[in-house]
Amino acid sequence: MALITTIEVLVSILLTIAILLQHRSAGLTATFGGGGATYVQRRGAEKVLYQASIWLSILFLSLAVLQWYL
Repeated sequence: MALITTIEVLVSILLTIAILLQHRSAGLTATFGGGGATYVQRRGAEKVLYQASIWLSILFLSLAVLQWYL
């Protein structure tokens, strides 16, 4: 039980970081000083952060449900 709680805490920290690194409607380049280019699609690090946040949220929810039933 303690192992699941520890994993859930680590996943929640990673999920928080992944969400906070995503900059709303400006992309990751604007977060680090990039210019005002129009938004076309996610590429590179933006796509990785987006997909990581989806998978981390699914993992977080799964761990919460698993912990609820144990």
